[in-house]
Amino acid sequence: MIAVTILLSAPFAIAQAKRGTLVHEETLRVAPSAEAAKLGEAGRGRELIVLDTNRDWVHVEAILREPSHEEGATEEEEEGKAVTGWVLSKAFVSATTQDGDRIIFGEAADSEDQASSRRGRRDAARDAMRLYYRVYDLMPASPLAAEALYRAADIRWQIEKADVMTRPSARERQSYLRGQMHEEWMKLVLKKYPGTKWADLAAFRMIDNKLCGEWEGLSKCPDKEADLFENYAKEHPQSPAAPESLYNAAWRRSALIEIFKAEPNQKKSAESKDRALALAQKGVTQYAQSDWAFRAARLIFFIQQGIPTYGNATD
Repeated sequence: MIAVTILLSAPFAIAQAKRGTLVHEETLRVAPSAEAAKLGEAGRGRELIVLDTNRDWVHVEAILREPSHEEGATEEEEEGKAVTGWVLSKAFVSATTQDGDRIIFGEAADSEDQASSRRGRRDAARDAMRLYYRVYDLMPASPLAAEALYRAADIRWQIEKADVMTRPSARERQSYLRGQMHEEWMKLVLKKYPGTKWADLAAFRMIDNKLCGEWEGLSKCPDKEADLFENYAKEHPQSPAAPESLYNAAWRRSALIEIFKAEPNQKKSAESKDRALALAQKGVTQYAQSDWAFRAARLIFFIQQGIPTYGNATD
């Protein structure tokens, strides 16, 4: 009989138990023997709580679904789910494994590469997400922990964003009318690693949840979004995302040139042109070696030549 249990363990008990993960898929069995009945497969990056060991085997509680504290979670999601069984220890990595953080991080990076390949392993992106998170979770003092947590959060963000943007609500002008990407992992990066480039990147990603869907040719959305990106660039000048954010602000200001003409509001159109040029020039000057600086130089040329950057005239 398959031993499937609901995860009800107290947080303190879990914290005290030896934990680890797998860097290669292994079969869960009812006993420590290759001849024992199979319970299922334990995938890469799953949290494993060690219950016992027996030579080349580890008796574990494999966390298949962690308890959720998110708003709207069902009772089943709040409780979580785990399977208890035996796995071969050869692919098991814990906090006490020599270079364990590097091993898990390496498997996460390989899984991420698999996810980007047309012939890559199915669900490799989710494997990478879990593996990166395990580096932070199992070895929070590791020099790789901050980057690993951000990478886990970023992959999760991209997976959720791809889903959100396929829904009809993605075209809604107001951002609150569409689905939102979950922010708790990004906020965890900000909380645990403030002042790092990983926190800067997490803050940049979260701008996504504030962006409009379709602008519908109105000025309110691009005006608001330009402010968001400009403020980010001011507050995070050393961020790897600062050049992109500055360009995003400049491009939206350039779009407003045509939008304000159509409203019509020639004064604001002219102001938008000046602000777009100033922002783009700032990008060229401050981040000269970035691809975004080259794109900003192109944007300056378009604006000066009177080439629209938004609307039917761009076709």
